[in-house]
Amino acid sequence: MNYTKLLLLGFAALLSCAAADTFKAGKRIPLPGDGSWDYLTVDAAARRLYVTHGTRVHVIDLDQKSVIGEIAPTPGVHGVALAPDLGRGFTSNGADATVTVFDLKTLATLQTLKVAGTKPDSILYDSFTQRVFTFNGNSDNASAFDAVTGEALGTIELGGGPEFAVSDGAGNCYVNLEEAAVVVRIDPKNLAVTARWPLAPGAAATALALDKANHRLFSGCRSKNLMVLNSDTGAIVANLPIGGGVDAIALDLEHKRAYVGCGQGVVTVVSWTDADHYQIDATIPTQVGAKTLAFDPKKERLYLSVAQFEPAPTPTGRMSAPKAPVLPGTFGLLVIKTEKE
Repeated sequence: MNYTKLLLLGFAALLSCAAADTFKAGKRIPLPGDGSWDYLTVDAAARRLYVTHGTRVHVIDLDQKSVIGEIAPTPGVHGVALAPDLGRGFTSNGADATVTVFDLKTLATLQTLKVAGTKPDSILYDSFTQRVFTFNGNSDNASAFDAVTGEALGTIELGGGPEFAVSDGAGNCYVNLEEAAVVVRIDPKNLAVTARWPLAPGAAATALALDKANHRLFSGCRSKNLMVLNSDTGAIVANLPIGGGVDAIALDLEHKRAYVGCGQGVVTVVSWTDADHYQIDATIPTQVGAKTLAFDPKKERLYLSVAQFEPAPTPTGRMSAPKAPVLPGTFGLLVIKTEKE
């Protein structure tokens, strides 16, 4: 029996116990090439999905579920930030500490910017200032660029290794410091840290998402905690158990749900009734190593980067990524329908 059939059979057996809604495994989209991967980014309005993969970014048509192009070369690419108001996109290239600036329509490279730091990981476009920020995991800082001209504007010392970052579009950016287990609030105009909020009992903070309407930050920690914070004060509102190896959180604001991608092979589904009350709704089995995801609100689908490994890695609570080699030709996207059809 082939891999896809085994995966679908596993879903049929395990998803029968899911609470709240029926979660269904959909089409698996194969993608070319081998090697590592990181974040996925949805452009719901343009109906595109950007999938980082080694030295390239695959661009997927969300309606046709097919590859329509790629952005390359992007050595050691981690993330993609989109500036639809400027018609530009940006990639963080960890291997050579650069940012690739590309045209959103043609995907053509417009500029290559040099980062004042090492291993740019998460990348963020802040519409409030029209600036792009890379969060540099090995130099404990963030680099700022003018998104229109590409001019380097300076750096922000963060006091620890940054992971994922988000913007409220109103003068604040937020980033997890992984080992410090702290959320840092940044003033993107003045390039200054304005607050540091501890996440204890959460530890090893990676994934981050923001519910702007409710002023709530969701910080995923590899201690198997999802910490929910007030984005104005830093006060912890909730602490929920999640799977091991968290690396991404996607929010479905219409249905008041958070999808927490965990590398041990699950997505933890969290829902809320109001800004202060949260609960675990379901645990969706995926695949070991499926730690990053993105959500398409129009089709109500989750997309996760997946591959097969040999030998299979052992899931652990603090697993950041499988260390076993990827089997050639197995990389692709797992699609999960999140609402009843």
